[in-house]
Amino acid sequence: MTPHRVHIVQILAAAIAVVFGVATLFAGSRVLLGSDPGYEVFRPLLMYNTAMGVVYLAAGITVWRNVNAGRYAAGAIFLLNLLVLVAILVVYRSGGGVAVDSLRAMSFRTVVWLFLFLAVSWLGRSRTVP
Repeated sequence: MTPHRVHIVQILAAAIAVVFGVATLFAGSRVLLGSDPGYEVFRPLLMYNTAMGVVYLAAGITVWRNVNAGRYAAGAIFLLNLLVLVAILVVYRSGGGVAVDSLRAMSFRTVVWLFLFLAVSWLGRSRTVP
């Protein structure tokens, strides 16, 4: 792939991470400030996701500045989100206060970060191939 296309993938990955971070911060902050999302809120998950909005922003900036470090950031976020997804699935199945909407949203976050990790990993390999 041409260096120009590789650079476009880097820009897209960084932009997706930053936009995702802003959206996560906006949505989480609204609910923390009292907006009703229309479903039962599992407060520990809400706090985790809102805090991760800041981490998503930082990861996006990292991807933009340093693909190698960005790969580690995206991989760590994916793994953390996967662990939280498994944890809230356990809570949900045991009758805890986790809404199906929360499971769907966490699944979506996890898949997005898996794809970002794969994209940034590919970027790292593409830059080392002559």
